Amino acid sequence: MNHNQKIGKWGEEIADQYLQRCGYTILARNWKSPYGEIDLIAIRDNVITMVEVKTRIGTRYGWPEEAVTPVKQEHLMNAGQTYMDGSTEFSQLPWQVDVIAILVESLKDNRYQLKHYRNAVSGI
Repeated sequence: MNHNQKIGKWGEEIADQYLQRCGYTILARNWKSPYGEIDLIAIRDNVITMVEVKTRIGTRYGWPEEAVTPVKQEHLMNAGQTYMDGSTEFSQLPWQVDVIAILVESLKDNRYQLKHYRNAVSGI
């Protein structure tokens, strides 16, 4: 696993913990579909949430949320629909795609900024 992958996994763990503190139940991690991977799938208040986590150290290459391009958004929507179509338990529930952006301030001190963009991808 390279450095960027380690940072990404670290960010996914931070996002997982954050969502649980906010009352979400995690249903799946790194769920794979023909359209790509969904980092986290969670449920709260009978709404299924597909979560894309983006983690960056600094903003030299842009803010984390800027990495969720229109193409990535389309893949997330298609992957989310695939998950819902294949779910017997949750197929009738509403769903949305959220983005969690994590900007690392200090790995050593475990300092970061987290932004949660709810229902961030339109068209669902």
